[in-house]
Amino acid sequence: MDFLIEKEADGIYTRHAREEDVDGVGYTMHIHDRCEIFYFIKGDADYLIEGSEYSLVPGSLLVIRPGEVHRTRLNSRGLYERYAINFPLDIFDSIDPENRIIKPFTDRSLGKHNLYYRPEYKKLFEEICEITEDDYERRIRVYSALLQIITDIGKEFSESKKEKAGKDRPLSVRIIEYINDHLSEELSIPAISEKFYISDSKLSRIFKQYIGASPWEYILAKRLITAKDLIDKGASAGEAADKCGFKDYSSFYRAYIKRFGCSPKKST
Repeated sequence: MDFLIEKEADGIYTRHAREEDVDGVGYTMHIHDRCEIFYFIKGDADYLIEGSEYSLVPGSLLVIRPGEVHRTRLNSRGLYERYAINFPLDIFDSIDPENRIIKPFTDRSLGKHNLYYRPEYKKLFEEICEITEDDYERRIRVYSALLQIITDIGKEFSESKKEKAGKDRPLSVRIIEYINDHLSEELSIPAISEKFYISDSKLSRIFKQYIGASPWEYILAKRLITAKDLIDKGASAGEAADKCGFKDYSSFYRAYIKRFGCSPKKST
């Protein structure tokens, strides 16, 4: 990493990163339990979210909901610069108990309506990530900017949802949707391949291209993040494991600790 600024305030993480002569190695599947706003500055890159592919230009802004798998794909070597803000889904509950503000994150299908174009936001992101010793001032700045961004894109989101229904969806998206709709059920690579009339090797190629991981790595990550959400909402570890398709609790327990660094009973 040639340049990196990371800050945290009240559970909101801001990040400004810039790398020179980077070839994209290491930009694999990423999943977390927070919302993210990604703002693209410079580079030759596409952004992949749950099987959907977005071409990036300076000023591209992407919204990513908790549990939504995403990654960057760099198409050539060179400079790669971006901003990112990560925050909890309930950040504005006190002023918006009906969750109207965060609909661009919640009221849509996975991998849909992620991309916006906001070149005028560059200055705003610069101010959010500006180094300051005054934590109180920075907290106000970050909250104000975040509310402005989410409210603004919410207006465009409402219009974008009026797209014609029945539009053809890429094979990658249809496969991702199927897996997410059946996470609690028995899933196997041969069964998924058969469902979509493709070979196991083609299924693996699709996941490598659009997800940056194998089909099984994707399934496991989605089951674990879903289980964590259930536990955070009060379910027991056993109930969460069962509802998310884990047939063996000990395997679930080990996988959970490996991903989150704590036992499911101590998840926070």
